Amino acid sequence: MTARPFHLGWFLQGSSIQAWGEPWTGNPADGWMMPDFFLEMTRNLERACFDYVLLEDSSYIGESYGGNRDVYLKYGIAVPRQDPSVVAALMARETSRIGIVTTLATFAYPPYLLARLVATLDQVSAGRIGWNAVTGSSDFAAQNFGLDRLPEHDNRYDMADEYMQVVRGLWGSWEPGAIMANRESGQLIDPTKVHAIHHEGKYFRSRGPLNSGPCPQGQPVIAQAGGSPRGRQFAAEHADTIVASIKGTAGMKAYRDDIRRRMEAAGRDPDSCKVLFLISPILGETEAEAKAREARRAKYYAENPQIRLAHLSKITNIDFAQFDLDKPLPSLTTNGHQQSLEQFQRKAGGRTLRELLVDYNRNGSVELVGTPDQIAERMGEAMEEVGGDGFLFSLPDVSRRCVAEITDGLVPALQKRGLMRIEYTHAQFRENLLAF
Repeated sequence: MTARPFHLGWFLQGSSIQAWGEPWTGNPADGWMMPDFFLEMTRNLERACFDYVLLEDSSYIGESYGGNRDVYLKYGIAVPRQDPSVVAALMARETSRIGIVTTLATFAYPPYLLARLVATLDQVSAGRIGWNAVTGSSDFAAQNFGLDRLPEHDNRYDMADEYMQVVRGLWGSWEPGAIMANRESGQLIDPTKVHAIHHEGKYFRSRGPLNSGPCPQGQPVIAQAGGSPRGRQFAAEHADTIVASIKGTAGMKAYRDDIRRRMEAAGRDPDSCKVLFLISPILGETEAEAKAREARRAKYYAENPQIRLAHLSKITNIDFAQFDLDKPLPSLTTNGHQQSLEQFQRKAGGRTLRELLVDYNRNGSVELVGTPDQIAERMGEAMEEVGGDGFLFSLPDVSRRCVAEITDGLVPALQKRGLMRIEYTHAQFRENLLAF
């Protein structure tokens, strides 16, 4: 197998407090409000030459499971969460090369406000910002912003298509070279290179131009997590990097091939978008140690099924507390995350909900349990089977220990095999993302 480098990112969920009950985590419940841990973590990921860290977000406390918030609050499932754009700005201040992606929902921000916020972040980071474009998936979130409910799934993407047209227009409202700073003429900005967009669409209106000035990257990097057919189409038309949660290398390859076909049909170069697959490796100094850690995690989830079911309820808007764990699951539909529900039900075949949970508790697109060398080898094999483009780490409880295991254990094993960069070759996010 000829070694080909791939891209790495970190899908950062929640806040550092989520690891409060785990061993080797210190006392995160004492200082979680301050960003120290996330800043330290991002500096370490930059030292390891990661492409980016993505700050995942939701703007509500779950209450789909059991019809109340109890289990979400008791176990800290996606709560508390701070505004990711604030944390992103602090991360940018502490780093110089790694990309930083903030999640912002289209239903929660008028296009002008989001375009200005993301442009400002791109400016203060010297061109290292990305926007994880999400359309929302919960009526509870919508109600926090004065709406009765979210539009239907596919209609949300229709609205997001126009939303993207508006924000891209606003980012493009300043031409290259608009800022002259000509001391001889006394002119700072060339008025002929700054334009209103005068957008009057079906869903949005915006006059423009942005008053914040141009983005260093021209257009910030767009991240997306399209899983449903409509979501894939949106991602293929707009995304520069895609968060993909697909089980098994055959499914991963089929997903990537589908995205690339859709991109070609949309007139885009398929190599201009990097598909990164979620993984949650379990490492140990020996294979036996790693398997023992895996067994402990499996035992915990088996003894506390409500934790994983509450998470599934949150992202699908379905109350899984209503179903008997030891009976087959009925056919279900959702206005939430359709791909997550589809993947969960795909293996039903008469199996009980408890049995289905065994597969759901195995995080990641590829099962990775073992020593750094074993996992690095498997990651390389998986990428060779899939064709590219990389992986996104998504660990349930982030601590200094697990970050060190990746940055100082797994990354050197990948670099030794030529599977990961050993230095950044560019200053800006998009340039590094397209470097290979």
